[in-house]
Amino acid sequence: MSAETHGHGPNHGQGHDHAHHDAHDHHGGAAHGSRREYWIGFILSVLLTAPAFALVMTGIIPDPRVTAGIVIALALVQIVVHMIYFLHMNTKSENGWTMLALIFTAIIVLIVIAGSLWVMYHMNLNMMPGMQMEQSSGGM
Repeated sequence: MSAETHGHGPNHGQGHDHAHHDAHDHHGGAAHGSRREYWIGFILSVLLTAPAFALVMTGIIPDPRVTAGIVIALALVQIVVHMIYFLHMNTKSENGWTMLALIFTAIIVLIVIAGSLWVMYHMNLNMMPGMQMEQSSGGM
């Protein structure tokens, strides 16, 4: 078989062009990360985890709602770091389908969480007056 039937072209034996091509075109644009990218992702993950851990363990902020807000914000940033540096997600991988699937998943999760919170809030709000007294006194 010739080099042309494999899709490598006339430069197949030179190695440099072939290696350069392979380094940038993996499975529809989903390139594998380099060691440097993994180290950057690891360091960013540690830098995002350590302050959250310290906030919770030291209790330096007296209001737990503020602490929870900061920890949630750091967690959301860490999700993005993991998706970029470890999962190699971008708009070019798999012709954009992975990003579309991520957006669809995020929308479904937000709908489920918002709907659950809405139902729980209204169940508590619309509870019969006698039931609230029974639950607060222990019931049995």
